[in-house]
Amino acid sequence: MRRFTYLVHCTCVFLLGLPVLAAAQPQAATNRATGYAVFLRGTAIGRELVTPRRDQSGITFTTQGRMLAPLNVTIRAGEFKYQPDWTPISFNLDATVNGGLLQLRTTFADGKASTEGVGPGQLVSAAHDVARKTLIHANGVFASYVALAMRLAENSEQGAEFKVYVVPQTEVTVRVKTIRSEQIQVGTTVLDVRRYELIYVNPSGEVTTNVTVASNGELVSVNIPADSLDIVRDDVASSTSRTQIYSNKGDEAVTIPAAGFNIGATLTRPANAAANTKLPAVILLAASGVGDRDGVIQGVPTLANLAGAVSESGMLAVRFDKRGNGQSGGRSESATVSDFAEDVRAIVRWLEKRPDVDPKRIAVAGHGEGAWVSLLAAARERRIAAVVSIAGPSTTGVETVLEQQRLELEGLKLPPEEREERIALQQQVNTAVLTGKGWDNVPPQVRKEADTPWFQSLLTFDPTKVLDDVRQPLLFVHGALDRQVPVEHVERLSDTARKESKSKSVEVVVVRGVNHLLVAAITGETSEYGTLPDRNVSKDVTMAMTDWLKKTFAAIR
Repeated sequence: MRRFTYLVHCTCVFLLGLPVLAAAQPQAATNRATGYAVFLRGTAIGRELVTPRRDQSGITFTTQGRMLAPLNVTIRAGEFKYQPDWTPISFNLDATVNGGLLQLRTTFADGKASTEGVGPGQLVSAAHDVARKTLIHANGVFASYVALAMRLAENSEQGAEFKVYVVPQTEVTVRVKTIRSEQIQVGTTVLDVRRYELIYVNPSGEVTTNVTVASNGELVSVNIPADSLDIVRDDVASSTSRTQIYSNKGDEAVTIPAAGFNIGATLTRPANAAANTKLPAVILLAASGVGDRDGVIQGVPTLANLAGAVSESGMLAVRFDKRGNGQSGGRSESATVSDFAEDVRAIVRWLEKRPDVDPKRIAVAGHGEGAWVSLLAAARERRIAAVVSIAGPSTTGVETVLEQQRLELEGLKLPPEEREERIALQQQVNTAVLTGKGWDNVPPQVRKEADTPWFQSLLTFDPTKVLDDVRQPLLFVHGALDRQVPVEHVERLSDTARKESKSKSVEVVVVRGVNHLLVAAITGETSEYGTLPDRNVSKDVTMAMTDWLKKTFAAIR
């Protein structure tokens, strides 16, 4: 699309028009100003304040805002005006772009859009034929999306196509590619939303825009991947919000105090728990690289599934965002395996004080790296009554990282020379992380990702040494088709537990046909993760864990 020099340069900041149903529809709150934060590549660059008004005479959206570089836009006053049936009436804008005046007035009549005004250094005059129900958009004026959200909530269908007029350039077609229901948690409040994936068919090519709309039709967020641009409602833009990937019956959002910050978590209660009953509780821990409490890996909500199974077995389950992720405070870049174990101990103390929790029956269950954190927390915290290690490695962090790299390289079928080069680089990185020396010739991005307190703590972790101080009953669960942490690990780890730990009960369950994600698989290779039809943790895994927990808790008086 040809661009006018006074317009803000965004790839596809257009607006979608949709037909109106005669039936009553959910309506966004009107006559109330709502703020939206604007982010470019994750950095806040501005804010816009939008007020919708709707009455018998029609629908009006007024806006003011300011965006810093590189947009450099100040909106002194903007107004979008429609008839009650969403036929466009007019658009007015009084703004500055890069310090130059931008004033536009567009009117709609008889299937034509006519624009007059002034831009930086030039007069503006344009006229185009448009669809009767086209919707108005001006680049850089994000109030357009507030109207879009309201219309999407009133009527939308997957696959539908609609017209959008970009003032004062041209009319384009927009297609609704997908519609997906989600939940967003803000503090302890849960919002039901719908996420629309829209395809803008521009003259220069198709561009994707994701629009999230609340159930009442209010705009929640807009994401334009090609521009790394996000427009997010103020409350959702805060650090206390998260998109809920998965929810169980009995889920309750909670906040848990830790060492200098709060942990955002979800407590899942049994549906039929009797009042005034003290229940066993299980703290669930995610694998490495997974910060969200649902433990989503390749579309599998590992921890959310485990929490559901725990609650269905009559126990409380707690899953939480790792520090520095989601709704949890703290700094992820400085967190170590030891820090994660201390966070678990904070959750134990919080559970112990709850009137619905039996303080003598609190267990931890971790997946992957979470298994290591579970063992370390249990070694430090005697109030933990039982430990479940799921797909936990038996070797040191250095050995585990190199083994997993070799397994991944085998799947890539690279020439032997290139494979050895990558292994040599990984060994160099590991040594540099541990000694602080030898970073020469390591790519800067690789060093940035590896030279962290967390990776150093991971490399130095040795589960066999931690087991020396574990006294609690232990269950080791492993998928027979696990190719990331091969099943031989559970044999070595459980053997060490029997010989070196102070635990009087060590049990092992190897689940046939299950991979590292804990789902049914064919080969277990990582290359098939994206094609597996079942995205839920295997019932064989959840039953092995919950049956053992019930048996172990029953023996505690």
